[in-house]
Amino acid sequence: MNLLNNTVVSAIQLLPKSIVKRFALRYIAGEKMEDAVKLVSNLNSRRMLATIDVLGENVTTLAEASESTRAAVNVLHTINSNKLGANLSIKLTQFGLNIDKHACYENIRSIIDLARSYRNFVRIDMEDSSTTSSTLEMYERLRGAGYDNIGVVIQAYMRRSAQDVKRLVGMKASVRLCKGIYIEPEEIAFKRRDEIRNNYVELLNMLMEGGCRVGVATHDDVLIDAAYKAAERHGLGRSDFEFQMLYGVRSDLRDKIVARGNLLRVYVPFGEHWYPYSIRRFKENPQVAGYVFKSVLTGR
Repeated sequence: MNLLNNTVVSAIQLLPKSIVKRFALRYIAGEKMEDAVKLVSNLNSRRMLATIDVLGENVTTLAEASESTRAAVNVLHTINSNKLGANLSIKLTQFGLNIDKHACYENIRSIIDLARSYRNFVRIDMEDSSTTSSTLEMYERLRGAGYDNIGVVIQAYMRRSAQDVKRLVGMKASVRLCKGIYIEPEEIAFKRRDEIRNNYVELLNMLMEGGCRVGVATHDDVLIDAAYKAAERHGLGRSDFEFQMLYGVRSDLRDKIVARGNLLRVYVPFGEHWYPYSIRRFKENPQVAGYVFKSVLTGR
């Protein structure tokens, strides 16, 4: 399967954008806000929640960061006006993290203030290892300022994650736990599947035992089974944690989780920057390309 996935990635990059878009739209809502609204409304009708992300991280100017802030604010207004079962996901480099940390903080604070007024929630996503420390520092700063309608992400393949989780448990943080997608050196990241799985389960138990609300973000059957067992072990009910999955990936598994009565949230990205995002995701995780390719062939 790895050979097939890598072949698919190489082939996709040679295709015209119009063809690539057919692949991308399997896990991206579209280019416009109305595309995301339509998709999230459909998910909600099927008892699934959503988290919406406007594509376009790694801005290079503060003007672009301000534009990203306006786009995020628009998402929150739209969620509220359409009464969607959704929250907002953001990446800090989209709001100026690598340009001016103070400006980034003010941008994020304006977004979180609005979300709080709507009784909504903002997930601060994790990016590559160059921003891990600064992302966690920003999260801690915001929590220290009294914001409790925010969460963060931990990547299980990072060797530092156990120490990061210990800090987050002390804050009773809301944590989305995923395997990790960025290509990192072996000195700082586990590479073998069994190592990543084992660390994921260890971190999951640390978070649940520590009283954190966990978003179990995975498409891995082994880890989903482990999450069910961990929740039972720690006495958690079905509403005390949630599963999270990418739109367009393993929809059959999504349906099974919902049928069991568990909360499930689907990541719904949209925006004009769909092409670089799609190519990057295909390169970073060829397995996603394999899922998409299979989905295109089978229509599922």
